[in-house]
Amino acid sequence: MGALMGLLLDPGLSGYTLAPDGPTTPGRTADVLVARHRRLPRDRMGHRLTASGRSLIGQALVTTYGPRAGVAPGALVRDAHRRWSVPSLGLNASVAHCGEFSAVAFAPAAHAIGVDVQDERDRPYALRWLGDLLARQEPATIRDFAECEALIKASHLTKETFAGTRLPEWRPGWRPMAERAGAEGVTGGRSGTGTGAGAARGTKPAPRSGTGTGTEAAPGARPTSASETAPPPTPTYHVRSLVLRPEGAPPLHLALACDAPVPVRFHHLERE
Repeated sequence: MGALMGLLLDPGLSGYTLAPDGPTTPGRTADVLVARHRRLPRDRMGHRLTASGRSLIGQALVTTYGPRAGVAPGALVRDAHRRWSVPSLGLNASVAHCGEFSAVAFAPAAHAIGVDVQDERDRPYALRWLGDLLARQEPATIRDFAECEALIKASHLTKETFAGTRLPEWRPGWRPMAERAGAEGVTGGRSGTGTGAGAARGTKPAPRSGTGTGTEAAPGARPTSASETAPPPTPTYHVRSLVLRPEGAPPLHLALACDAPVPVRFHHLERE
């Protein structure tokens, strides 16, 4: 965020800005802009034509941080996991849209960020499928759907590797997603493609003494079980969500995922 030090929110920003839920330390605060685009063009079938993610991020940079944060479209980069970043400004970004609403989230480059927004349309098959992935006895909720989408955008997870992930019980603010130690071969497990620190950063657990490290245990030493030597489960990704109730529109579920519980400033903007 160093390149944005000293930039103020554009005084022309309309709508409202909620107070951040933590100290706004430079380089640690995330910003989320929810915009309503009332006059989106439509195709010949009457479907709304939403702006591209690249253009939404570019617009949101200027709206949130002022004209000096404007960048050329080519300055926005995507990595192998399709996560957006703005290297010249020291920011990571994520974008989502739903109908006439868009949401763009920015976080310092040190943190991965994901955002999603969902309306309350009836989608029984998708929610039943997601409920199965989450090992629920009932279909998932729209909130679950949004949080899972945000988590996929923030992490290395995909819809194909998501099975086994467990969302923490809902409460306001950030909730840590605990790594499922010992769940071999499933998302969230230390041996699988999980949400833990090792999997997220491409590292491997340290080898255990006497188990294929090329050294032998001390004579007479009691064998050490895996449960005794494995590090405890460590929360790495965090999720949070809230319900927006725009005038004249169904409720919207806004979800965020991040690899740390950073303070967040929420902004709302009505666009023509």
